[in-house]
Order: sequence, then structure tokens, then C-alpha cells
Amino acid sequence: MEIAGTDPDHYLRSIEADEIRDTMIELDTIIRTALPGRQRDLWRGTFWGGTDQTIIGYGHILQPRPRDPDVAWFLIGLARQTRNYSLYVNATDDDGYLAHAYAGRLGNVKVGAASIGFTTLANVNADALRDLLEAAHDMTPADSW
Repeated sequence: MEIAGTDPDHYLRSIEADEIRDTMIELDTIIRTALPGRQRDLWRGTFWGGTDQTIIGYGHILQPRPRDPDVAWFLIGLARQTRNYSLYVNATDDDGYLAHAYAGRLGNVKVGAASIGFTTLANVNADALRDLLEAAHDMTPADSW
């Protein structure tokens, strides 16, 4: 998993299915608005569970690992999976991943450890999503690498 040389805008425009492309662009706009001044990169490679993915990463953080050195990572990630959209929210506090604190407000979504999955943007409470993204931005130091 590494930052690809491809521009995230080029990647978004290259999505062939109109509905998916439009939703990804709308999500990208929401995230960029909530995270002003954060770096935006396209990540490609083999991620969790050995899956090949393309993720737009917003913000640079050093993600702590319990037994391994900290890793350079993104604060928020956006990906299109086979059947759903995924947001990865890597902001944490003493209570754990921030996504869990907002799970009950986000709408018809599936919340994992640091992920939020949904099939359509209409299933997501837009105000709660913005609040979550802004909280992640506010609680995380400026891009740290």
C-alpha cells in the first residue's frame, strides 16, 4: 500500500459508471470541505485482508500500531468496493475510533473498527457525516508527515 502517482481527480473522472462516479465526486467534495488544508492522495495496493484497493486518502497521520512502529497513513479514506462505498475514519481518542461515537447518528450504515460502509449516499445522514469529519479534522494534528 502506497501513494500512487495518479491525481485523485483523474481517478474520479475515470470511473465509468455515472452513478458511482457522481457519488464518489459528491463524497470527495463533502470530505474536502470538512477537512480544509489537508493533503489529498490516491493510495493503491494490497490492503487489509489481502485485497487490492484504490483509496483516496485525506490528511496525513502517523497511525500507532500496538506492536509495530507507527505507520504513515491517511486520516480519512474513501473507496468504492464491489457493492458499497467505504469511508475509513482513522481518528481515535481514549474511547477508540471516532466512527463508533457517531454510529447511531449516521443512518443506514455498517460501522466496523474504523470503517463506515453504505450502499447509497441517500442512506447516510449528511449532517452527522459532516459532524464526524469535522470532529476528525479538529481532533487530529495537522498533517504530520
